[in-house]
Amino acid sequence: MIPRKAFENLLNQRETKKISLIIGARQVGKSTILNALYDKLCIEQKNKGLLLDLDIFSNYEKVKSFEDAVNTLVINGFDKGKSFYLFLDEFQRFANLSLVLKNIYDHFDSIKVYASGSSPVKIKNFVQESLSGRKIITEIYPLDFEEFLRFREPEILNQLYNQEKMEGRNLSAATSNLRNLLNEFLIFGGYPEVALQKDSQNKIQVLTSIFDLYIKKDLADYFQMNRLLAMKKLVEHLAINNGQKIKYDELSQITSLNYSQVLEHIGILEESYIICNVRPFFTNKNKELVKIPKIYFLDNGVRNFFLNNFNLLS
Repeated sequence: MIPRKAFENLLNQRETKKISLIIGARQVGKSTILNALYDKLCIEQKNKGLLLDLDIFSNYEKVKSFEDAVNTLVINGFDKGKSFYLFLDEFQRFANLSLVLKNIYDHFDSIKVYASGSSPVKIKNFVQESLSGRKIITEIYPLDFEEFLRFREPEILNQLYNQEKMEGRNLSAATSNLRNLLNEFLIFGGYPEVALQKDSQNKIQVLTSIFDLYIKKDLADYFQMNRLLAMKKLVEHLAINNGQKIKYDELSQITSLNYSQVLEHIGILEESYIICNVRPFFTNKNKELVKIPKIYFLDNGVRNFFLNNFNLLS
């Protein structure tokens, strides 16, 4: 695995009993991180453990109740009182699993659970109460520029770290590759699979596949078709006005949604790690609450995908 910044923090969480939840947008590398944790803790360090991909229904059946989960763990080497690691991928698909995890946490001090999920809205809905005080949430985002370079050309990282110290007439030529990669990052963003593609058309195809799935699986769970069309208009307007002050009454007119529906749709986009709502800073917090916020896309590639515009920065 190409190392992500969150990996070491998650690895250190093995020392705590709390359930480690890894959440974020689709295709940002959560499953890869979960597999890497399993390899490190169970294969390399030879601890007892079990990794289950809950996209496979037969795996879900193994842990669908507390009793089933305990039996499955025993079959796979769990011995009460001895350390055991349980890794669950895509656990958000089944709401009852939060209760199973609660019971495992409450009854077994020696079991450490890592679980990842790709639908933050669902996760927060059904773990808020049942896992209160029993969880640590780690949010995984698209790559930042440093991580992007690790994926694409790790040997160029020294240029990034040492650019302030560099001098001479040929400085521009020496850093041209770094600037080209920065331009690519600003246009296509930092989704890992997108970053690994070197051809622009391949990058666009990957983004299309990711967000077709996001619309079909995540948004379709919440909205009927007419609301999906309104959401599409909303996202496109936000993409055009990325980083601008947002007026909710204007959004209501554009999308034909009422005020509360606009707030609901924006909340879903925030929970899905598509956008970030940024309020202005005031020392007077009352002013901060009433002033108009700005909305930014968390990833430029996503913003440009919804605009259908991947033109060069120039």
